[in-house]
Amino acid sequence: MSLYFIGDVQGCDGALQRLLDAIAFSPSRDRLVLLGDLVNRGPQSASVLRRLMGYGDAACCLLGNHDLHLLAVACGVRKPHRSDTLGELLAAPDAPALLEWLRHRLLAVREAGVLCVHAGVLPAWTAQDTLRLAAEVQSVLRGPAWPGFLRQMYGNQPDAWNESLQGADRLRVITNALTRLRYCTAQGQMEFATKEGTESAPAGLMPWFDVPGRRTAGDVIAFGHWSTLGWRERPDILPLDTGCVWGGFLSALRLGPSAGDRELIQIACEQAQKPGN
Repeated sequence: MSLYFIGDVQGCDGALQRLLDAIAFSPSRDRLVLLGDLVNRGPQSASVLRRLMGYGDAACCLLGNHDLHLLAVACGVRKPHRSDTLGELLAAPDAPALLEWLRHRLLAVREAGVLCVHAGVLPAWTAQDTLRLAAEVQSVLRGPAWPGFLRQMYGNQPDAWNESLQGADRLRVITNALTRLRYCTAQGQMEFATKEGTESAPAGLMPWFDVPGRRTAGDVIAFGHWSTLGWRERPDILPLDTGCVWGGFLSALRLGPSAGDRELIQIACEQAQKPGN
């Protein structure tokens, strides 16, 4: 069996098919972990969900901010963005089944010792904290109150973690960290406006994975979400959003049985969106 971590697909099913062909993926033999943002911006969101849903347990799919946006639009609590490409999916006869499958996906998982999230992990959290807190949001998304959660999900406050947080504030901080985080202060205060790479970090901010003393410093973390960061050769992080939808690459990382046994596989992608849209 081979285990592959795959970055943001964002509705680019043709690119996903070519990547799976390149790695000779077999759902009876191999396992995929997709790091969120399965849909939107690319032209084939429905096809991506149908494909991954059909792989069953061979594909572990995380929720990203675009996937949550799709759920919010579908249940009428959020208006579509001008750059959304979700119309075909929402109008499809099997849309209810696809959306039902999507809202039962995970926000964090540990696979072969690697902690996987879509965006980031707050410096105060351990890996165990991350999985525990993700499960709180997952439980709400899978329950009957999920439209109410999505209605209260949006917003940048509170912007820091406190274990005493309750209700919508608590769920919002967890969701923002796991699906939107790039930069924060040394104290873990999140900032969401900056999307550029680390060479453009505003004063007082740093990438979440570079915060001194973060409690996951001993863990390997795979994540997507940050296309301007791109792939980095570091032993502790596996950043796999390499800008497929912007005309970059769709990336898969094969993790071997021994430490340091890693293979990065990338396929070039056609540009589906222009930066700034």
